[in-house]
Amino acid sequence: MTTLARRLSTIKPSASIDISRRAAEMRRAGLDVITLSQGEPDFDTPAHIAHAGKRAIDEGHTRYTDVDGTPELKQAVVAKFERDNGLHYATDQISVGTGGKQVIFNALFALIDPDDEVIIPAPYWVSYPDMVRLAEGMPVCVECDETQGFKLTAEQLEAAITPKTKCLILNSPGNPTGAGYHREELAALGEVLKRHPQVFVISDDIYEYLAYDGWAFTTLAAVVPELLERTLTVNGVSKGYAMTGWRIGFGGGPKDLIRAMAMLQGQMTTNPSAISQAAAVEALNGPRDFLEEHLEIFRQRRDMCATAFNAIDGLSCRVPEGAFYLFISCQGLINRQTPEGEVLERDVDVARFLLEQAHVAVVPGTAFGLAPWFRVSFAAATERLGEACERIAQACETLTAPEASD
Repeated sequence: MTTLARRLSTIKPSASIDISRRAAEMRRAGLDVITLSQGEPDFDTPAHIAHAGKRAIDEGHTRYTDVDGTPELKQAVVAKFERDNGLHYATDQISVGTGGKQVIFNALFALIDPDDEVIIPAPYWVSYPDMVRLAEGMPVCVECDETQGFKLTAEQLEAAITPKTKCLILNSPGNPTGAGYHREELAALGEVLKRHPQVFVISDDIYEYLAYDGWAFTTLAAVVPELLERTLTVNGVSKGYAMTGWRIGFGGGPKDLIRAMAMLQGQMTTNPSAISQAAAVEALNGPRDFLEEHLEIFRQRRDMCATAFNAIDGLSCRVPEGAFYLFISCQGLINRQTPEGEVLERDVDVARFLLEQAHVAVVPGTAFGLAPWFRVSFAAATERLGEACERIAQACETLTAPEASD
Protein backbone atom coordinates (compact mmCIF):
# COMPACT_ATOMS: atom_id res chain seq x y z
CA MET A 1 0.00 0.00 0.00
CA THR A 2 1.29 3.46 -0.92
CA THR A 3 2.14 5.69 2.02
CA LEU A 4 0.97 9.18 1.13
CA ALA A 5 2.33 12.42 2.54
CA ARG A 6 0.73 13.62 5.77
CA ARG A 7 0.01 17.01 4.23
CA LEU A 8 -2.71 15.45 2.09
CA SER A 9 -4.70 14.63 5.21
CA THR A 10 -5.26 18.36 5.78
CA ILE A 11 -7.16 18.92 2.53
CA LYS A 12 -10.16 17.49 0.71
CA PRO A 13 -11.26 17.28 -2.93
CA SER A 14 -12.91 20.37 -4.42
CA ALA A 15 -16.63 20.10 -3.64
CA SER A 16 -17.69 21.68 -6.94
CA ILE A 17 -15.53 19.28 -8.93
CA ASP A 18 -16.79 16.31 -6.89
CA ILE A 19 -20.45 17.26 -7.46
CA SER A 20 -19.79 17.74 -11.19
CA ARG A 21 -18.13 14.31 -11.29
CA ARG A 22 -21.14 12.66 -9.65
CA ALA A 23 -23.46 14.44 -12.06
CA ALA A 24 -21.37 13.22 -15.01
CA GLU A 25 -21.64 9.64 -13.71
CA MET A 26 -25.43 9.97 -13.57
CA ARG A 27 -25.48 11.31 -17.14
CA ARG A 28 -23.39 8.39 -18.32
CA ALA A 29 -26.02 6.15 -16.71
CA GLY A 30 -28.61 7.78 -18.98
CA LEU A 31 -30.10 10.36 -16.60
CA ASP A 32 -30.80 13.94 -17.68
CA VAL A 33 -28.84 15.91 -15.10
CA ILE A 34 -28.57 19.70 -15.18
CA THR A 35 -25.22 20.81 -13.75
CA LEU A 36 -25.27 24.15 -11.94
CA SER A 37 -22.21 23.32 -9.86
CA GLN A 38 -19.40 24.62 -12.03
CA GLY A 39 -18.33 28.22 -12.57
CA GLU A 40 -17.85 28.18 -16.31
CA PRO A 41 -19.47 30.47 -18.91
CA ASP A 42 -21.48 28.56 -21.47
CA PHE A 43 -20.35 30.94 -24.23
CA ASP A 44 -17.71 29.92 -26.75
CA THR A 45 -14.42 31.77 -26.67
CA PRO A 46 -14.87 34.80 -28.98
CA ALA A 47 -13.75 34.02 -32.53
CA HIS A 48 -10.97 36.61 -32.78
CA ILE A 49 -9.36 35.18 -29.62
CA ALA A 50 -9.66 31.58 -30.81
CA HIS A 51 -8.18 32.55 -34.17
CA ALA A 52 -5.17 34.04 -32.39
CA GLY A 53 -4.56 30.66 -30.78
CA LYS A 54 -4.87 28.90 -34.14
CA ARG A 55 -2.52 31.42 -35.69
CA ALA A 56 0.05 30.71 -32.99
CA ILE A 57 -0.04 27.03 -33.95
CA ASP A 58 0.24 27.77 -37.67
CA GLU A 59 3.18 30.11 -37.07
CA GLY A 60 5.03 27.57 -34.95
CA HIS A 61 4.70 29.27 -31.56
CA THR A 62 4.59 25.89 -29.84
CA ARG A 63 7.83 25.88 -27.85
CA TYR A 64 8.79 26.81 -24.31
CA THR A 65 8.40 30.44 -23.35
CA ASP A 66 9.73 32.42 -20.42
CA VAL A 67 8.70 30.62 -17.23
CA ASP A 68 6.12 33.15 -16.06
CA GLY A 69 4.86 34.58 -19.34
CA THR A 70 5.96 35.89 -22.71
CA PRO A 71 7.09 39.52 -22.95
CA GLU A 72 4.10 40.20 -25.22
CA LEU A 73 1.60 38.85 -22.70
CA LYS A 74 3.24 40.58 -19.76
CA GLN A 75 3.05 43.87 -21.66
CA ALA A 76 -0.63 43.23 -22.42
CA VAL A 77 -1.24 42.59 -18.71
CA VAL A 78 0.57 45.81 -17.78
CA ALA A 79 -1.67 47.68 -20.24
CA LYS A 80 -4.80 45.97 -18.86
CA PHE A 81 -4.01 46.94 -15.26
CA GLU A 82 -3.32 50.52 -16.35
CA ARG A 83 -6.41 50.82 -18.56
CA ASP A 84 -8.97 49.05 -16.40
CA ASN A 85 -7.71 49.52 -12.85
CA GLY A 86 -5.37 52.50 -12.75
CA LEU A 87 -2.57 50.26 -11.45
CA HIS A 88 0.95 50.91 -12.66
CA TYR A 89 3.31 47.95 -13.02
CA ALA A 90 6.49 47.15 -14.94
CA THR A 91 6.71 43.83 -16.76
CA ASP A 92 9.00 42.44 -14.03
CA GLN A 93 6.09 42.94 -11.62
CA ILE A 94 3.84 40.58 -13.61
CA SER A 95 3.44 36.83 -13.20
CA VAL A 96 1.52 34.64 -15.67
CA GLY A 97 0.43 31.18 -14.61
CA THR A 98 -1.74 28.26 -15.64
CA GLY A 99 -4.93 29.90 -14.41
CA GLY A 100 -5.51 32.28 -11.54
CA LYS A 101 -5.45 29.31 -9.16
CA GLN A 102 -1.77 28.65 -9.88
CA VAL A 103 -0.91 32.33 -9.40
CA ILE A 104 -2.54 32.31 -5.95
CA PHE A 105 -0.98 28.96 -5.09
CA ASN A 106 2.49 30.23 -6.06
CA ALA A 107 1.99 33.39 -4.00
CA LEU A 108 0.94 31.50 -0.88
CA PHE A 109 3.89 29.13 -1.14
CA ALA A 110 6.23 32.07 -1.58
CA LEU A 111 4.75 33.99 1.37
CA ILE A 112 3.65 31.53 4.04
CA ASP A 113 5.83 29.89 6.67
CA PRO A 114 4.53 27.13 8.99
CA ASP A 115 1.79 28.41 11.31
CA ASP A 116 1.49 31.81 9.61
CA GLU A 117 -2.16 32.87 9.66
CA VAL A 118 -4.12 33.80 6.54
CA ILE A 119 -7.44 35.63 6.99
CA ILE A 120 -10.15 34.38 4.65
CA PRO A 121 -13.66 35.91 4.68
CA ALA A 122 -16.34 33.21 4.65
CA PRO A 123 -18.13 32.23 2.50
CA TYR A 124 -14.99 31.68 0.43
CA TRP A 125 -13.91 29.95 -2.74
CA VAL A 126 -13.41 26.33 -1.73
CA SER A 127 -9.70 26.20 -2.62
CA TYR A 128 -8.43 29.07 -0.46
CA PRO A 129 -8.22 27.27 2.90
CA ASP A 130 -6.77 24.10 1.41
CA MET A 131 -4.09 26.01 -0.47
CA VAL A 132 -3.13 27.72 2.79
CA ARG A 133 -2.96 24.38 4.58
CA LEU A 134 -0.76 22.89 1.85
CA ALA A 135 1.59 25.84 2.38
CA GLU A 136 1.61 24.84 6.09
CA GLY A 137 -0.24 27.99 7.08
CA MET A 138 -3.33 28.37 9.25
CA PRO A 139 -6.53 29.58 7.56
CA VAL A 140 -8.44 31.99 9.81
CA CYS A 141 -11.96 32.01 8.38
CA VAL A 142 -14.09 35.00 9.40
CA GLU A 143 -17.83 34.46 8.96
CA CYS A 144 -19.49 37.22 6.94
CA ASP A 145 -23.20 36.52 6.89
CA GLU A 146 -26.02 37.75 4.69
CA THR A 147 -26.88 40.67 6.99
CA GLN A 148 -23.55 42.28 6.04
CA GLY A 149 -23.82 41.36 2.38
CA PHE A 150 -21.35 38.48 2.79
CA LYS A 151 -18.51 41.03 3.05
CA LEU A 152 -15.73 41.46 5.60
CA THR A 153 -16.03 44.58 7.72
CA ALA A 154 -13.16 46.71 8.97
CA GLU A 155 -14.08 45.77 12.55
CA GLN A 156 -13.93 42.06 11.76
CA LEU A 157 -10.59 42.45 10.03
CA GLU A 158 -9.11 44.35 12.97
CA ALA A 159 -10.32 41.68 15.38
CA ALA A 160 -8.92 38.83 13.27
CA ILE A 161 -5.36 40.20 12.92
CA THR A 162 -2.81 38.73 15.34
CA PRO A 163 1.00 38.80 15.47
CA LYS A 164 0.89 35.62 13.36
CA THR A 165 -1.21 37.13 10.57
CA LYS A 166 0.73 37.10 7.28
CA CYS A 167 -1.91 37.50 4.62
CA LEU A 168 -5.50 38.44 3.78
CA ILE A 169 -7.33 37.00 0.77
CA LEU A 170 -10.06 39.18 -0.74
CA ASN A 171 -12.33 38.11 -3.60
CA SER A 172 -14.64 40.67 -5.21
CA PRO A 173 -17.07 40.05 -6.74
CA GLY A 174 -16.94 36.84 -4.82
CA ASN A 175 -17.42 33.15 -5.32
CA PRO A 176 -19.84 31.76 -4.07
CA THR A 177 -22.00 34.80 -3.28
CA GLY A 178 -21.38 37.33 -6.06
CA ALA A 179 -20.93 39.97 -3.34
CA GLY A 180 -18.95 43.00 -4.46
CA TYR A 181 -17.09 45.46 -2.25
CA HIS A 182 -17.82 49.14 -2.71
CA ARG A 183 -15.00 51.67 -2.81
CA GLU A 184 -15.73 52.94 0.69
CA GLU A 185 -15.72 49.40 2.08
CA LEU A 186 -12.30 48.72 0.57
CA ALA A 187 -11.05 52.06 1.89
CA ALA A 188 -12.14 51.07 5.42
CA LEU A 189 -10.31 47.74 5.13
CA GLY A 190 -7.30 49.62 3.83
CA GLU A 191 -7.20 51.86 6.89
CA VAL A 192 -6.96 48.75 9.07
CA LEU A 193 -4.25 47.23 6.91
CA LYS A 194 -2.17 50.39 7.02
CA ARG A 195 -1.94 49.90 10.79
CA HIS A 196 -0.63 46.34 10.34
CA PRO A 197 2.32 46.44 7.93
CA GLN A 198 3.06 42.72 8.30
CA VAL A 199 -0.17 41.76 6.50
CA PHE A 200 0.10 41.09 2.76
CA VAL A 201 -3.03 41.04 0.56
CA ILE A 202 -4.00 38.71 -2.27
CA SER A 203 -6.84 40.38 -4.19
CA ASP A 204 -8.63 37.85 -6.41
CA ASP A 205 -10.40 39.90 -9.10
CA ILE A 206 -11.18 37.11 -11.56
CA TYR A 207 -14.87 38.14 -11.89
CA GLU A 208 -14.05 41.81 -12.54
CA TYR A 209 -16.07 42.18 -15.74
CA LEU A 210 -19.24 40.64 -14.29
CA ALA A 211 -20.82 43.60 -12.50
CA TYR A 212 -24.55 44.42 -12.46
CA ASP A 213 -27.01 47.20 -11.69
CA GLY A 214 -24.53 50.03 -11.57
CA TRP A 215 -22.23 48.42 -9.04
CA ALA A 216 -18.75 49.65 -10.01
CA PHE A 217 -15.87 47.22 -9.68
CA THR A 218 -12.68 48.50 -8.10
CA THR A 219 -9.71 46.80 -6.50
CA LEU A 220 -7.96 47.37 -3.20
CA ALA A 221 -4.59 48.60 -4.50
CA ALA A 222 -6.35 51.21 -6.64
CA VAL A 223 -8.45 52.48 -3.72
CA VAL A 224 -5.56 52.45 -1.24
CA PRO A 225 -2.37 53.09 -3.25
CA GLU A 226 -0.26 52.83 -0.10
CA LEU A 227 -0.92 49.08 -0.22
CA LEU A 228 0.32 48.57 -3.80
CA GLU A 229 3.64 47.07 -2.65
CA ARG A 230 1.82 44.81 -0.19
CA THR A 231 -0.77 43.49 -2.64
CA LEU A 232 -0.81 40.84 -5.34
CA THR A 233 -3.69 41.71 -7.67
CA VAL A 234 -4.81 38.50 -9.40
CA ASN A 235 -6.93 38.25 -12.52
CA GLY A 236 -7.18 36.21 -15.71
CA VAL A 237 -9.08 35.52 -18.90
CA SER A 238 -11.17 32.54 -17.74
CA LYS A 239 -14.46 34.10 -16.65
CA GLY A 240 -14.93 37.37 -18.50
CA TYR A 241 -13.48 36.14 -21.79
CA ALA A 242 -15.03 32.63 -21.68
CA MET A 243 -11.57 31.02 -21.74
CA THR A 244 -11.69 28.61 -18.79
CA GLY A 245 -10.01 25.79 -20.70
CA TRP A 246 -7.19 27.97 -22.00
CA ARG A 247 -5.85 28.21 -18.41
CA ILE A 248 -4.27 31.65 -18.24
CA GLY A 249 -4.19 33.73 -15.07
CA PHE A 250 -1.93 36.59 -14.06
CA GLY A 251 -0.98 38.79 -11.16
CA GLY A 252 0.70 42.10 -10.51
CA GLY A 253 2.75 42.68 -7.38
CA PRO A 254 6.10 43.54 -5.82
CA LYS A 255 9.20 42.42 -7.72
CA ASP A 256 10.63 40.21 -4.98
CA LEU A 257 7.41 38.23 -4.73
CA ILE A 258 7.11 37.93 -8.52
CA ARG A 259 10.68 36.57 -8.72
CA ALA A 260 9.94 34.04 -5.99
CA MET A 261 6.76 32.92 -7.74
CA ALA A 262 8.68 32.46 -11.00
CA MET A 263 11.24 30.28 -9.20
CA LEU A 264 8.46 28.09 -7.79
CA GLN A 265 6.68 27.84 -11.12
CA GLY A 266 9.97 26.89 -12.80
CA GLN A 267 10.14 23.84 -10.54
CA MET A 268 6.49 22.89 -11.13
CA THR A 269 4.88 23.55 -14.50
CA THR A 270 7.37 25.91 -16.16
CA ASN A 271 5.51 28.17 -18.60
CA PRO A 272 1.79 28.19 -19.32
CA SER A 273 0.78 26.97 -22.78
CA ALA A 274 2.44 29.09 -25.47
CA ILE A 275 -0.70 28.85 -27.60
CA SER A 276 -2.94 29.97 -24.76
CA GLN A 277 -0.65 32.89 -24.04
CA ALA A 278 -0.94 34.08 -27.63
CA ALA A 279 -4.73 33.90 -27.38
CA ALA A 280 -4.64 35.80 -24.08
CA VAL A 281 -2.66 38.63 -25.72
CA GLU A 282 -5.48 39.02 -28.24
CA ALA A 283 -8.09 38.84 -25.48
CA LEU A 284 -6.48 41.66 -23.50
CA ASN A 285 -5.54 43.84 -26.47
CA GLY A 286 -8.37 43.11 -28.89
CA PRO A 287 -12.02 44.18 -29.14
CA ARG A 288 -14.21 43.57 -26.09
CA ASP A 289 -17.66 44.43 -27.41
CA PHE A 290 -18.85 40.90 -26.56
CA LEU A 291 -18.46 41.62 -22.82
CA GLU A 292 -21.55 43.83 -22.70
CA GLU A 293 -23.64 41.24 -24.56
CA HIS A 294 -22.53 38.43 -22.26
CA LEU A 295 -23.16 40.58 -19.19
CA GLU A 296 -26.73 41.36 -20.21
CA ILE A 297 -27.47 37.67 -20.73
CA PHE A 298 -26.01 36.86 -17.32
CA ARG A 299 -28.07 39.65 -15.74
CA GLN A 300 -31.29 38.28 -17.23
CA ARG A 301 -30.44 34.78 -16.02
CA ARG A 302 -29.59 36.08 -12.55
CA ASP A 303 -32.92 37.88 -12.24
CA MET A 304 -34.89 34.92 -13.57
CA CYS A 305 -33.25 32.46 -11.17
CA ALA A 306 -33.39 34.77 -8.14
CA THR A 307 -37.10 35.32 -8.69
CA ALA A 308 -37.71 31.59 -9.07
CA PHE A 309 -35.75 30.53 -5.98
CA ASN A 310 -37.23 33.24 -3.77
CA ALA A 311 -40.69 31.92 -4.71
CA ILE A 312 -39.88 28.41 -3.43
CA ASP A 313 -41.01 27.71 0.12
CA GLY A 314 -37.93 27.09 2.25
CA LEU A 315 -35.42 28.85 -0.03
CA SER A 316 -34.26 32.46 -0.27
CA CYS A 317 -31.39 34.40 -1.82
CA ARG A 318 -30.13 37.94 -2.24
CA VAL A 319 -29.49 39.39 -5.68
CA PRO A 320 -25.70 39.61 -6.12
CA GLU A 321 -23.68 42.56 -7.39
CA GLY A 322 -21.47 40.46 -9.64
CA ALA A 323 -20.08 37.10 -10.81
CA PHE A 324 -22.52 34.40 -11.99
CA TYR A 325 -23.59 32.68 -8.79
CA LEU A 326 -26.57 32.68 -6.47
CA PHE A 327 -25.95 31.67 -2.87
CA ILE A 328 -29.23 30.27 -1.64
CA SER A 329 -30.30 29.79 1.96
CA CYS A 330 -31.94 26.42 2.51
CA GLN A 331 -32.53 26.94 6.21
CA GLY A 332 -36.24 26.49 5.58
CA LEU A 333 -35.67 22.96 4.27
CA ILE A 334 -33.63 21.75 7.22
CA ASN A 335 -35.42 18.98 9.18
CA ARG A 336 -37.95 18.42 6.42
CA GLN A 337 -38.50 14.85 5.26
CA THR A 338 -38.14 13.38 1.80
CA PRO A 339 -40.82 11.06 0.38
CA GLU A 340 -38.54 8.19 1.43
CA GLY A 341 -38.57 9.41 5.03
CA GLU A 342 -35.03 10.80 5.11
CA VAL A 343 -34.60 13.95 7.22
CA LEU A 344 -32.59 16.74 5.61
CA GLU A 345 -30.31 17.66 8.49
CA ARG A 346 -27.62 19.63 6.63
CA ASP A 347 -27.14 21.53 3.40
CA VAL A 348 -25.10 18.54 2.19
CA ASP A 349 -28.28 16.48 2.49
CA VAL A 350 -30.22 19.13 0.57
CA ALA A 351 -27.66 19.11 -2.27
CA ARG A 352 -27.77 15.32 -2.44
CA PHE A 353 -31.58 15.37 -2.43
CA LEU A 354 -31.68 17.86 -5.31
CA LEU A 355 -29.23 15.78 -7.31
CA GLU A 356 -31.07 12.51 -6.74
CA GLN A 357 -34.66 13.80 -6.80
CA ALA A 358 -34.50 16.78 -9.20
CA HIS A 359 -31.40 15.72 -11.13
CA VAL A 360 -29.90 19.16 -10.58
CA ALA A 361 -26.32 19.49 -9.35
CA VAL A 362 -25.63 22.28 -6.82
CA VAL A 363 -22.79 22.78 -4.31
CA PRO A 364 -23.56 22.78 -0.56
CA GLY A 365 -22.61 25.91 1.36
CA THR A 366 -20.60 23.85 3.84
CA ALA A 367 -17.90 23.61 1.19
CA PHE A 368 -17.68 27.42 1.18
CA GLY A 369 -17.59 27.79 4.95
CA LEU A 370 -21.22 28.79 5.59
CA ALA A 371 -24.23 26.56 6.22
CA PRO A 372 -27.02 25.86 5.51
CA TRP A 373 -26.79 27.27 1.99
CA PHE A 374 -26.08 26.04 -1.51
CA ARG A 375 -24.57 27.65 -4.59
CA VAL A 376 -25.90 27.56 -8.12
CA SER A 377 -24.13 28.91 -11.17
CA PHE A 378 -26.32 30.75 -13.67
CA ALA A 379 -23.58 30.46 -16.32
CA ALA A 380 -25.67 27.86 -18.14
CA ALA A 381 -28.11 27.97 -21.03
CA THR A 382 -31.19 30.01 -20.15
CA GLU A 383 -33.61 27.23 -21.07
CA ARG A 384 -31.79 24.72 -18.89
CA LEU A 385 -31.72 27.19 -16.00
CA GLY A 386 -35.47 27.62 -16.23
CA GLU A 387 -35.94 23.86 -16.27
CA ALA A 388 -33.61 23.47 -13.28
CA CYS A 389 -35.61 25.99 -11.26
CA GLU A 390 -38.84 24.13 -12.06
CA ARG A 391 -37.33 20.79 -11.08
CA ILE A 392 -36.05 22.16 -7.77
CA ALA A 393 -39.44 23.73 -7.02
CA GLN A 394 -41.21 20.44 -7.73
CA ALA A 395 -38.73 18.47 -5.62
CA CYS A 396 -39.12 20.86 -2.68
CA GLU A 397 -42.91 20.47 -2.86
CA THR A 398 -42.47 16.76 -2.06
CA LEU A 399 -40.82 17.56 1.26
CA THR A 400 -42.89 17.46 4.42
CA ALA A 401 -42.44 18.90 7.88
CA PRO A 402 -41.14 16.40 10.44
CA GLU A 403 -43.71 14.59 12.51
CA ALA A 404 -44.17 16.11 15.94
CA SER A 405 -42.91 13.90 18.76
CA ASP A 406 -45.24 12.93 21.60
